[in-house]
Amino acid sequence: MKLPPPATLRAFEAAARRESFLQAATELGMTAAAVSQHVKALEDWLGVALFERRPRGVRLTTDGREFGAACSEGLGHIARAVERLTARRGGSRVSLACKPSVVNHWLGPRLPRFRAAHPEIQVSVVYPLGALTPDEAGTDLLIRHGTRQPARAERILDAATRPTCSPSYLEKYGPITKPADLLTQHLLHDATEAAWQTWLAAQGINGPTPSGPLYADFNLLVSSVLSGLGIGLCPTALISDHLAAGTLTVLFDEAADQDKAYWLLSGPDLSDPAATLRDWLLEEAKVSPVNITLPGPN
Repeated sequence: MKLPPPATLRAFEAAARRESFLQAATELGMTAAAVSQHVKALEDWLGVALFERRPRGVRLTTDGREFGAACSEGLGHIARAVERLTARRGGSRVSLACKPSVVNHWLGPRLPRFRAAHPEIQVSVVYPLGALTPDEAGTDLLIRHGTRQPARAERILDAATRPTCSPSYLEKYGPITKPADLLTQHLLHDATEAAWQTWLAAQGINGPTPSGPLYADFNLLVSSVLSGLGIGLCPTALISDHLAAGTLTVLFDEAADQDKAYWLLSGPDLSDPAATLRDWLLEEAKVSPVNITLPGPN
């Protein structure tokens, strides 16, 4: 069996999956120049161009896209076989790609329970870096936010958002008893004002939305909400621990983003440890109900 050098295949697979030499270099722990050299060596070996080099990056050719898919599938099979073999020696690791907001507010506080129940399984949590599937992330499992996902996707948490604030904010600026009261409040925005505009319009409130700080990351937004700086549209299921502890309060039951959810995506041919984590996450979501207690007049 005549095959290209393994190092060139590994570098090309990462570059093809991300369609970026720089991102592949970060993933593999090498320089972008080294990735480029490996890819060039592979192109010379095959006698075909796999990438188009452009001033602002690279783009896969038709041949490159086809060969990239084959490399991802082949290396994926090898990686899973390695995992199964090493698991039989008594040690096993499962990799999960997940947004920091999900880790901070839902997954992180629950992982010690998984560790207690399965001390033999080590969980590796990594950034998804824009990956849409576990294969793209190079992991066993991936938690994504959005509308309906492709095959091997299971709904893990509801992503409906509701107006949320801290008790200290409500005490200082309340009462807030009807949606129209929000027009005189400090609204905090997640990336754009569109979410608040949509929620207010659904309540029959049209016109300019009160301006306020824009946060590029949900962790930054919820930190400000917890600090009493304003009201944010927060995924109720994701902040269930804060609601149970009384550190956050949902103002109205009416929700936006009801078509969205947090989805658990599984790679093909899951190892036994990865399947164990998947099943545990789904069960953990079932036993983490969200109880919304709306504030009374204050």
